[in-house]
Amino acid sequence: MNLLQNKEIQFERLGLIDYKEAWDYQDKLFNAILELKAQNRTAEAESQAITPNYLLFCSHPHVYTLGKSGHESNLLINEAGLQAKGATFYKINRGGDITYHGPGQIVGYPILDLDNFFTDIHKYLRFLEEAIILTLKDYGLEAGRIPGLTGVWLDYVEQNNPRKICAMGVKCSRWVTMHGFAFNINTDLDYFNNIVPCGISDKQVTSLAKELGREVPLPEVEEKLLTHLAHLFEAKIITAAHEERH
Repeated sequence: MNLLQNKEIQFERLGLIDYKEAWDYQDKLFNAILELKAQNRTAEAESQAITPNYLLFCSHPHVYTLGKSGHESNLLINEAGLQAKGATFYKINRGGDITYHGPGQIVGYPILDLDNFFTDIHKYLRFLEEAIILTLKDYGLEAGRIPGLTGVWLDYVEQNNPRKICAMGVKCSRWVTMHGFAFNINTDLDYFNNIVPCGISDKQVTSLAKELGREVPLPEVEEKLLTHLAHLFEAKIITAAHEERH
């Protein structure tokens, strides 16, 4: 645990951004925190630096990403099919299987030093899920978890027609996190037909727009989500000044 805990999270909206560009930016922030922690481990207590925390919200052009424990067979189209769909494909270093990112999603990338909060990766994942669950509750939707499956689901109790509305996959090293969640708001769900989402073949995906029967402004959902994240992590979220990412 850090001697001085930093409960501030610097928040940045990246807008619609190429997946690789956002991944590189995450990596830059992630590695900078790891480097600072390495320096702190060899420094005297009074000279240790406070580690920062970041939260990025964005959406991506059509892209499929495969986690390190995933199976490429869960991508159901070939390179020509990807090109026809205007989509790209990346193998990445998060947990989980395959998922889709595209316009109309809120993709959240918390790059946090959990030493500033709590050192429990399962609690961290549950808090991310809970923020989504509480946001959906704001819209009159009851969502929850299905045992053994990460993410947020509708019809999670009876499971007559369980529908995943938010996928999650993270990386954590020395209690620093990256990657995060993809929350379907006004998402074109047809793109999920080209994969076995998260490697789960017997359950459907949905979006907030589909459940409500109307499109929902992304900034409206983002504000609700930020409120719940701040409360759960007992954090102060500060909108960061734009930073050059190259």
